[in-house]
Amino acid sequence: MKDIYLGFFDGPHATPKPSDEGPVFLGIKNIKEEGGIDLTTVRHISPSEYPKWTRRVTPGKDDIVFSYEATLHRYAIIPKGFVGCLGRRMALIRLNPSKADVRFIYYYFLSNAWRTFIETIKISGSTVDRISITDFPNYEIQLPPLPLQTRIADLLSAYDELIEVNNRRIALLEQTAEQLYKEWFVRLRFPGYAQTKVRKGVPEGWEEMNFPKAVEINPRIKVDKHKEYTYVDMGSLNENSMITSSHSKRKPKGGAKFTNGDTLFSRITPCLQNGKIGLMQILRKGEVGFGSTEFIIFRSKTLIPEFVYFLSRNQSFRQNAINSMVGASGRQRVDNKCFNSFMFLHPPQSILGQFSDLTNPMVRQIFKLNAQNQTLRRTRDLLLPRLISGQLSVAEAETALNA
Repeated sequence: MKDIYLGFFDGPHATPKPSDEGPVFLGIKNIKEEGGIDLTTVRHISPSEYPKWTRRVTPGKDDIVFSYEATLHRYAIIPKGFVGCLGRRMALIRLNPSKADVRFIYYYFLSNAWRTFIETIKISGSTVDRISITDFPNYEIQLPPLPLQTRIADLLSAYDELIEVNNRRIALLEQTAEQLYKEWFVRLRFPGYAQTKVRKGVPEGWEEMNFPKAVEINPRIKVDKHKEYTYVDMGSLNENSMITSSHSKRKPKGGAKFTNGDTLFSRITPCLQNGKIGLMQILRKGEVGFGSTEFIIFRSKTLIPEFVYFLSRNQSFRQNAINSMVGASGRQRVDNKCFNSFMFLHPPQSILGQFSDLTNPMVRQIFKLNAQNQTLRRTRDLLLPRLISGQLSVAEAETALNA
């Protein structure tokens, strides 16, 4: 590894004072599990403090950043125009462009082969795992000639472009459905609202109701402890979307149980504050899944799944839960009793039916696009070792992509 880079740096071992604006303090949460940078939620550094935090290195275009402690296997390329510094538990590699294509190395780091290797050399501590920064430059990688690196990177980038197109479509669909929820059920501009009488803030045919009357909380589901079930961990939930990024199969050892249509609601800080809330649509018909003990499961009694999901993501609902949190600082959890006092306006079934007719196709399309993305990522990751070994030519892979 050390033969191909111009510089290798780790981030600071402290955290700057928070600022409302300024350069980005690039942390692990800003690096997506599937690769790439996510600046939806950032910690800022004041411009006056910025020089202090970039004395060793200032991240620049085409630098590769990665996590080396706690949450491993997170990699990203610094984009043009980025202004910020490395966060805690983050490292940076600046490659020699005459020896390595930055995109090729990035994809290599995302590959299953590299992930497997890291698992064999990681240092497991009492609380977190880490990679030795001292040893990292001595790790070996398979590196074909530079022209071939570039061709392979071009091919794999084409998969990423398809994934990004799908991500934009997913974001647009969810934003459209969420805005429809807010228009109908928050602003109360539902179909026929102008002709509907309102008494004490409640439209005729609607009912002011407490949450547990309409939604079952943590429904009881029996599972066979000897069988494997679909498992979803906290890291698989998205902070800005209903989709689940990944899942696995394992035998249940406790944790929240759910089925399709249930909403997974984070009960622990900072996951709830960050918006980790998911709508389950990844199971086969009749299948049961389970997940983290830090999930609260919501299941509709008299509503519809889409309504429950958007209600639980609404700021007033989340703030009610956040206000109830108890426990030690940094590990506070929602008190389930808080839902008993949360009141909302329950729409008539006719309005819920119209909302479902409009939003259910959007939700199905969101999960279809997400499934396509997972297939594209698997294909991309499987291609790399075959292309490096020569088992598959770049020309053959290009033909398959364009077919």
